[in-house]
Amino acid sequence: MVKITLVCSAGMSTSMLMERMKEAAKAKGIEVQMQALAEGEIKNNLGDTDILLLGPQVRYMISGMRAEYANKISVIEVINMSDYGLMNGEKVLNDALVLYSKK
Repeated sequence: MVKITLVCSAGMSTSMLMERMKEAAKAKGIEVQMQALAEGEIKNNLGDTDILLLGPQVRYMISGMRAEYANKISVIEVINMSDYGLMNGEKVLNDALVLYSKK
């Protein structure tokens, strides 16, 4: 099972995207565990995350996240702004899983 964490400023927009990603995963029969966090909740809640996806509004955090978690998290990426704005959960999930499969 792949564990995905989504992060945005307050955790609200990523919560909506996460629900769409869960629907896409269920439709495809893919087992994933997901959580959506506000940026201030990251340090205490990453656990054994496999994929960390940052919302476009917190993309400034990418360098710090990669520096701190590169040895613990397989994929650390910023979500495509267009896919994020459209709440395209299927595309975000597919892109994340492709990146994960390459690690």
